[in-house]
Amino acid sequence: MLLEVRMDIATAMRWTAERYPHRPAVGGSAPLTYAEWDSRTDDLARALIARGAIPGSRVVLMLQGGEPLASLHLAAQKAAVTSVPLSTRFGSGELAYCIADCSPVLVVVDNTTATAVSDAVATVPGAPPVVHVDDLVGGGDAMGRLPAAPREADIGLMLYTSGTTGTPKGVPRSHRAEHSAAVAHLIQTGAPTGAVSLGAMPLFHTMGIRSLLASIVGAGTWVPQAKFDADESMQLILDHQVDTLYLVPTIFWSLLQTGQLDQARSVRRLAYAGAPMTPTLAEQLVAAVQPDQFVNHFGSTEIYTFTIGPDGARKPGCAGRAGVFTRIRLVDPDPQASPDQIVGPGEQGQIAASMESPEAFAGYWNRPDADAKSIRDGWYFPGDLATADEDGDLWISGRVDDMINSGGENLYPEEIENALARCPHLDQVIVAGTPHDKWGSAVTAFVVARPGTEPRRALDDIQTWVRAESGLPSLKRPKRVVVVDEIPTSAVGKILRRRLIEGDYEVLADTEAMTP
Repeated sequence: MLLEVRMDIATAMRWTAERYPHRPAVGGSAPLTYAEWDSRTDDLARALIARGAIPGSRVVLMLQGGEPLASLHLAAQKAAVTSVPLSTRFGSGELAYCIADCSPVLVVVDNTTATAVSDAVATVPGAPPVVHVDDLVGGGDAMGRLPAAPREADIGLMLYTSGTTGTPKGVPRSHRAEHSAAVAHLIQTGAPTGAVSLGAMPLFHTMGIRSLLASIVGAGTWVPQAKFDADESMQLILDHQVDTLYLVPTIFWSLLQTGQLDQARSVRRLAYAGAPMTPTLAEQLVAAVQPDQFVNHFGSTEIYTFTIGPDGARKPGCAGRAGVFTRIRLVDPDPQASPDQIVGPGEQGQIAASMESPEAFAGYWNRPDADAKSIRDGWYFPGDLATADEDGDLWISGRVDDMINSGGENLYPEEIENALARCPHLDQVIVAGTPHDKWGSAVTAFVVARPGTEPRRALDDIQTWVRAESGLPSLKRPKRVVVVDEIPTSAVGKILRRRLIEGDYEVLADTEAMTP
């Protein structure tokens, strides 16, 4: 008789609780052992069922974060329903769109989101009922039976992309994809059984969900933070002896600014994703933490892992090679290229990832147009450009839609950003193309100056440094430098380059204004 191997999140949670019932599962101000968390999520699963959730239905979770949201996500898995955590940065229109799009049987809110959700559902025909998370506690039949464990093909999670360049897209993910991604994450970051990780990334983002589920599969302790604050994060790291950090580069930068990261001697593993990391930031992290592992994870919501750069200290910024469950190709940069149009050695190409990966989704929710754009012949095209070095490791060189065509030459922002990031007169820099009468599109550096530096003085110092010390050829030097108060980011710290291109920023100083 063949035994069925479970690859679902509900079973993973139960099995870990059986192995280590008394091990700390949740850290922070309200800690839980695995036995306690298993019991709590059972109760919440019964409460969801009592409110109308049936196997195969969807439940929108609109909470700020932390343990309540994590517990509800796990409860949904046990109730065999699809968890749909939505971004707390979505406006009323985006919320209404997502709720109407996924047709949930229930929307769960907390004090921070109740008003926004109420405004949104008022515009949705046949809107689902809205319940406060506090009203779910003890709201189920304590003796009620839970459904059988989900099948691995069942959809356990649907994340909506941020929609910074259009309508948010639903990304349904099966239990098999979620479990495989959690296992891959543990292997690829070198996390041991019982690792202590910081849960600072929001759970409506793939990185936040991955930290949570990898911690459960690996019988670790997950230390939640409902909303990121650098000083609070540092205190959690120090108080709970956190040894694993998986964050976006902007959050690592914020932790360095606290001046305390070098005191966190418990931290042994660093991993980042979501955006490129400059060599300068990587060097600062290595100096402060001296980690045993420093991993660049390159992937997406759709296919969790594309590539892994396992040695961020020796090769900062390198995206490395395909993950343990992944196949990757570099193909012609043309947006309609076939996955068989593989580029030659050393040539720049766009990344294609095999949909055969167990970490992959099967297609977008109700969006055949998005499927047609991104999926061809069994391969997923995320729109990223890369080159392979002599070792066969990949280096991300930009995105197909971020390329700057200046004077007939194709330039890539990340290459210029990496050079400018070493400038001692700025804290942050993002490069984008802005309209220019002569060049068509001008290489423009949007910078945040060092604290206490007068913006006009910063412009002069930066321009002098670029000419004398950047090493950039004249073609790639910024034709325009703009000092801004901040670089726009998404809720998870992703740089919103499109907002800069569209002029959505406050100018503190601008070389164009200085030109006679």
